Amino acid sequence: MSQAMHHPDSSPDQPSREPTFNQALITFSAIVAIIGIGLFYLSTSLHSLMLGCLIVAGSSVLYLGYDYKAVREAMNEGIRGALTAIYIFIMIGVLIAALIESGTLASLIYLGVQFIEPAIFLPAGLVLCSLMSVATGTSWGTVGTAGVILMGIGSAMNFPPELVAGMVISGACFGDKMSPVSDTTNLAAMSSGTPLYQHMRSMCYTTVPVYILVLVLFTWLGLDYSNEPMPASELAVLNTALTETFNISWLAIIPLLVMLMLSAFRAPAEVAMMASAASCILLAVTLQERAFGAVLNSLFSGSDIRSGVEVLDGLLGRGGISSMMWTLSLALMALALGGILNHFGFLRVLISGILKRVKRSASLVATTIVSCFVGNGSMGEAYMTLILGGQLFGDAYDKQGLDRSVLSRSLEEGATLTVALIPWTTGGAFFASTLGVPVLEYAPWALLNWLNPLVAIAFAYLGIGLFKAGVAAEQPALDRARKAA
Repeated sequence: MSQAMHHPDSSPDQPSREPTFNQALITFSAIVAIIGIGLFYLSTSLHSLMLGCLIVAGSSVLYLGYDYKAVREAMNEGIRGALTAIYIFIMIGVLIAALIESGTLASLIYLGVQFIEPAIFLPAGLVLCSLMSVATGTSWGTVGTAGVILMGIGSAMNFPPELVAGMVISGACFGDKMSPVSDTTNLAAMSSGTPLYQHMRSMCYTTVPVYILVLVLFTWLGLDYSNEPMPASELAVLNTALTETFNISWLAIIPLLVMLMLSAFRAPAEVAMMASAASCILLAVTLQERAFGAVLNSLFSGSDIRSGVEVLDGLLGRGGISSMMWTLSLALMALALGGILNHFGFLRVLISGILKRVKRSASLVATTIVSCFVGNGSMGEAYMTLILGGQLFGDAYDKQGLDRSVLSRSLEEGATLTVALIPWTTGGAFFASTLGVPVLEYAPWALLNWLNPLVAIAFAYLGIGLFKAGVAAEQPALDRARKAA
């Protein structure tokens, strides 16, 4: 992944120059125009729009004097940097189908409807997703398991799917941002040169107040929607369909326990998901008495179980590797675009040009967050944005006398949280596909993801949390000195 940060390779028959600021600005403006007009005015497929963006970016590189071979290698480089995410895409499709076949999804929907009051569903779901994501360090694993289950329970309780999806993503991304075992948390600290726990302490200044606000808002929304619960007759039909289609049992939670235990022992996400899926297959064959061949087929094509209840069949007919192909193909195109823009320095030149105009510390924080959002949109995922942001903004924070933990915090708020709000990023496409709700529909309800960056910018202009260089690092030593005295 670090190779993507180097300047374009030069050879006797290849130039080594970067685009000018004006060329980078024009290229980015053209890409934004293609996506904005196509998505909001022409209702065009995102895949077609990504193809147009690739043509624009590739043409801009050819204008610099490079040949198509160099463009293709940059595209390959962008995809190589996110191969792990691609593997997880496939495994999540397998796991969702396996959870349906094993009766895990059905059992937890049945039990959840019995024991969870609609009034506390949203705040309880938020806390559950937060704790699970903090424990496992992955928002994707949380959304692919607890998120899918909560979508089923929420549907049974008549909550709008976009509201439930926003709650799930808010909780999952909180844990992904704040967990010491999260890859984005460690990457933000590493790329900015900040000790991990100093980075986490810095994030608490902006994230904890926002999380409390979000918890209050979801509690209020839950109370409002709980006034119109599903009629008892419809609930009885749902419960009957579940019990007639599946053997409801507490044993069905075993696959989730397997994944949590392996995650606690720091097993790779793919390994934890595969083990969980294997336990699902065992339950499907034994507890649910499904044919082994049919279960294996469902891992690719999705479950063919039908209950006769429309709202339930919408949940049961999901999952499988094939269900992730739309998302995967979009992610591949977005990553290829990011490879071009990153390898040939378009984003680097654009940000460097903007940084020359930044004079205030608060403006630097705002620029960092907005640039990370733009980076996510142009490169398709947060990892490259975090690495590039740490490299590009580090000197500017030093010149302003700000502690690097302010930089690492801003990188997370601009990159980790906003990736879920952009339809063509790996995160946005994954969440939309997994939860069955388009990004533009759940985005307004993903309260933490957009409130946290806005509050962070407001705090910066109010002077809150703008630690001076060395102060955060020296504080533990000062505390020890006082104790010794």
